[in-house]
Amino acid sequence: MTWALFRQAARARSFWLATASGAALAASPVMAQDEAQPAPPAEVAGEPELQTPDVVPTASDAPDVQGEEQIGFAADNLNYDSDTEIVVAEGNVQMNREAIEMRADKVTWNRQTGQVFAEGNVTIKNPEGDTAYGDKIELTDSLRDGVVENLLVVLDNGSRLAAVKGTRFDNGNIELENAAYTPCPVEDDAGCPKNPSWQIRAVRVMYDRAKNKIRYKGARVEIFGLPLIPLPGLSHPANSEAGSGILVPEIRLDRSNGFEIAVPYYLRIAPDRDITITPHVYTSAAPMLEGEFRALTDLGSFRINGYATYGSLVPLTGEDPDSEKRFRGYLESAGKFQFDPRWSLTYSGRIATDRTFMRRYDISRDDRLRSTFELERIGNQSYLSIAGWATQTLRRNDDQGQQPIALPIIDYRQRFDDPLLGGKLELQLNTLAIGRTDGQDTQRAFAGARWDLRGLTSLGQEVTLTALVRGDVYHSDENLLTAIPGYRGKSGWQGRGIAAVAADMRWPFVGEFLGGTQTLTPRVQIVATPPIKNLDIPNEDSRAFDLEDGNLFSINRFNGYDRFEDGARITYGLEWNFSRPGFNISSVVGQSYRLSDKPSLFPDGTGLTDRTSDIVGRTTVAYRDFLRLTHRYRLDKDNLAIRRNEFDATIGGRSTYAVLGYSRLNRDILLLGEDLQDREEVRAGGRIAVASNWSVFGSAIVDLTKQSDDPLSSADGFEPIRHRLGVAYDDDCLSIALTWRRDYADTGDARRGNSFSFRIAFRNLGF
Repeated sequence: MTWALFRQAARARSFWLATASGAALAASPVMAQDEAQPAPPAEVAGEPELQTPDVVPTASDAPDVQGEEQIGFAADNLNYDSDTEIVVAEGNVQMNREAIEMRADKVTWNRQTGQVFAEGNVTIKNPEGDTAYGDKIELTDSLRDGVVENLLVVLDNGSRLAAVKGTRFDNGNIELENAAYTPCPVEDDAGCPKNPSWQIRAVRVMYDRAKNKIRYKGARVEIFGLPLIPLPGLSHPANSEAGSGILVPEIRLDRSNGFEIAVPYYLRIAPDRDITITPHVYTSAAPMLEGEFRALTDLGSFRINGYATYGSLVPLTGEDPDSEKRFRGYLESAGKFQFDPRWSLTYSGRIATDRTFMRRYDISRDDRLRSTFELERIGNQSYLSIAGWATQTLRRNDDQGQQPIALPIIDYRQRFDDPLLGGKLELQLNTLAIGRTDGQDTQRAFAGARWDLRGLTSLGQEVTLTALVRGDVYHSDENLLTAIPGYRGKSGWQGRGIAAVAADMRWPFVGEFLGGTQTLTPRVQIVATPPIKNLDIPNEDSRAFDLEDGNLFSINRFNGYDRFEDGARITYGLEWNFSRPGFNISSVVGQSYRLSDKPSLFPDGTGLTDRTSDIVGRTTVAYRDFLRLTHRYRLDKDNLAIRRNEFDATIGGRSTYAVLGYSRLNRDILLLGEDLQDREEVRAGGRIAVASNWSVFGSAIVDLTKQSDDPLSSADGFEPIRHRLGVAYDDDCLSIALTWRRDYADTGDARRGNSFSFRIAFRNLGF
């Protein structure tokens, strides 16, 4: 089998042999000529029937066309032998019947036997534009059955079928002998021939027209010319639509489960619904079943995915696993529905039977599973959200009873143009209810208004004035069950009022610099807020604060609503940007100073404990699409010691690149609060293209934390967490990857050690 014909028609559209070959000659020629009178070249096919002014055959000379639809044809030479009743058209033969067109070097029709032959560069095109190619087509007496030699089929999804011989039956089915199939290109970008990276070879290929399906007999997959994978019973749709069948198996080897093989089966229920069932078989664990259901409705789409097994569980405490045999699984679902241009609903749900199931079977490394829903209405000047969420913790020492369930969360906002002073006025209503099965319950409601006015002075300064007021009502109970006293607040009903005014001025200076443009922007902000009863209010959403460049100029530098920074302060900083074609540097640095000596609400180590804050900044360097560096930092206000140091870099292009990251938190505090532990970590990853379509990839995470940073940690200053290394091949129709990964920590029955995975994906093949 050669792919020469594939290359010959690589840019052709799809093929439909079902009626084209027979229908193109289903009617007799309207006019014919005696063999002694060669016809002049005819007009282009598709026009009225061929007229020959020199000879007009009689009814006995020309084939009877009564009751048949006429066809037009053109050729360099046309001969009709009335004795043998053979019509021969040669040289650029074009035949048309309605919108069906056939082209060939030569067409011979024997009226006595009913045989029709089309030879030499045969092309048949149907009304839909589908095309068939062959060296020779032989039609039977019915003119609806036929045999094609050296057949090329270009399917509507770009895939190709080639065969030594193809036969079309009266019911429209096609059978190919010694055939090959591939969706891969057979030419490179320069138009030079190349072998496909993979193909399916089969002794026989059957096209079922009624079911629109292609079936194979004696099929095998060849990768890079090597026959590797036999595929008994293979079938797939004849177009780009998905079809039911077995998908490519997945193979893994790891310390926890041993050797694993997963064989997905895809079932197409309807054009807008499908399900995939995947049995997972292990040598060192009980089998597991995975299922995924997907659906597309008139309003949106959703999916449901689940895993289920019955096996042993090694608890986090290291107890005997034999006593823990039980059902284990994981279920998730997500979807979005658009009811009209303004109203939409989004949801996501995740739940696991135990804390180590996800890691044991390498489904996810998330340490929390959050389930959410949100009903939204987005208007021109208004916004409404009705939402809720719940969290399942997978952390070793977390109490599930302390995990919050928020239902409902309602937020409404309405924006107006201020008719008196100008600017924008926004009204907000918000309510939240948080419950816990074994912890503090909190309910909150507030109403607020915010006014913003932005303007430019005659000197080019950008000035923004802001004023806001808010009234809050809280209710909480079982406050003593919250471990950190600063988060509890007072039980029962509590209320507070909030007011703040702010003025923010930016003054950009623009000029030329080193062949580019630089912008230097000093920025000053003044914020004033009366004293607020913060400690009487429960703190549910304003935890784990850290000063950084993103919140330095915020009116309320606490995240969330439960804490609001009071007092008066001035914040100052400098922004700098340099840009030239393909290159850009942007940087910001700033600090704040509190005008009152009232003790700060912010915990130690956050950079805002004293009247003068730490210095925070960020610098980003970008060069075309090749380089992007980002550095974030926080410097101690007293000695400029680095309290926060983060570095992220992406270097390279699409095929060869490196991703580097480094994080260091040194808060200089003795009493560690929630989420305030010091940590040092380095991350690295990348991919190197070693040949055409081949690459080597890898990644690593190393914990550099020392016991002096975190007294509760057993880290020794260099402790690998996880790394992986692999090799991959990727092109337009084939993806192969072999990966080795090593984990350095045990989590229950998710054991440390090596794991290997092999993945292969045949693109554009729906089996």
